[in-house]
Amino acid sequence: MTSEMLGESFSWFIPGLIFIVFLYGHIKGVRIFEVFIEGAQEGFMMAVKLIPYLIGIYVSVGIFRESGAVDILVKLLSPILKVIKAPTDALLLSIIRSLSGPAALSMTMEIFDTHGPDSFIGRLASTMLGSSDTTFYIIAVYFGSVGIRKTRYSVALGLLADFASFVASVYIVRKVFFVKNLFY
Repeated sequence: MTSEMLGESFSWFIPGLIFIVFLYGHIKGVRIFEVFIEGAQEGFMMAVKLIPYLIGIYVSVGIFRESGAVDILVKLLSPILKVIKAPTDALLLSIIRSLSGPAALSMTMEIFDTHGPDSFIGRLASTMLGSSDTTFYIIAVYFGSVGIRKTRYSVALGLLADFASFVASVYIVRKVFFVKNLFY
């Protein structure tokens, strides 16, 4: 069987699965269209409810980046970078990643353009993007969607997890790719 024939046989999988779900619902007596409309309304209301939280997080990220606070934070944490032998661009990416996924992806693309994807920093950026998450975005969306106003330890633990991801990424990239020199 060629790959083209295999692709054609799987092209009906998703529509077939949807058909089976509709057929099962119909057999069970579920009013499929009414249930779909109810779900769509709930989804729309949830999206409207989340808009203020999303605007707040994006405005906060913009202010944090444009005020120079990120640069000050990187300078304050540079002694740690020397200990673990990590470039400052990696720490900056880690900080931005906890705030905004699209901004972190854009920064990773800049790193790729400057240093190349196969450089130490390129591999490190890729590993960091895959092993960390947008802590503040997640807290804003998930806590906002259920109406939780007091995050308690969530922010601190999320940032601790982001830092652990940063340190682990540096260690793993060094070990996996046998990096001896910091900048090659």
